[in-house]
Amino acid sequence: MSESNGGGSGRKRGGLFDDLAGVAGGAFSALAGVRNEAEAMARSQADQMIQRLDLVKREELDAAMEVARRASEAVAALEARVAALEAHIGAGPQAAPETGSAAAPETLPHGETPPEDPAASA
Repeated sequence: MSESNGGGSGRKRGGLFDDLAGVAGGAFSALAGVRNEAEAMARSQADQMIQRLDLVKREELDAAMEVARRASEAVAALEARVAALEAHIGAGPQAAPETGSAAAPETLPHGETPPEDPAASA
């Protein structure tokens, strides 16, 4: 009788460990699912906060910085061209003459002069 009891208790213990392993596997599985769901919720909350704060992504910032750098280079190149042209014509930065003054009459295409202003003769 001791053999059947010893064998029976061995099977019970093996079955118990199998059951515990199954429960533990199920628990780990459930915990992994809860972890994934918590990560998804945290990511969603972070995205909503970023949208509310009106933040930009790094890629967008890098693109805007590149556009600003190119614009700055273009401005510097244009400033150098203007300085070279001013030096070439010897004008330098001078104030432009006022338009419509009596000293500098306007000319139209083909050398024509504008008609007399009736208000000026009065």
